Amino acid sequence: MSIYEEVEIEDLDYDPVKRIYTYPCPCGDKFSISLEALWDGEDIATCPSCTLRIEIIYDEADLPPLPPDDDDESGDDRDEKKIDAFEGCETGEKLDGRLSDITSKSLVVK
Repeated sequence: MSIYEEVEIEDLDYDPVKRIYTYPCPCGDKFSISLEALWDGEDIATCPSCTLRIEIIYDEADLPPLPPDDDDESGDDRDEKKIDAFEGCETGEKLDGRLSDITSKSLVVK
């Protein structure tokens, strides 16, 4: 995989709202790479309109910090709700019985 150009991160444009770095591509579109991808160690930005790619030269210490991930918190709440939904089931047999009743009723064809 060939690299069209090596570009210093200071030469890229940064959108703090979208957390995306961009750089003009010769095809007229823009190379782009996310802040999260850079923090994950990725250093190749791609152009969505052509096959060109650039290598980003950067030091993680120069990157803006990643904001807290809101998705993890909401995922934890969903897990707690799932556990609460099964509260009161003392054994797996009761749960299995309920699931098989639901399954058999949903498979009845009239």
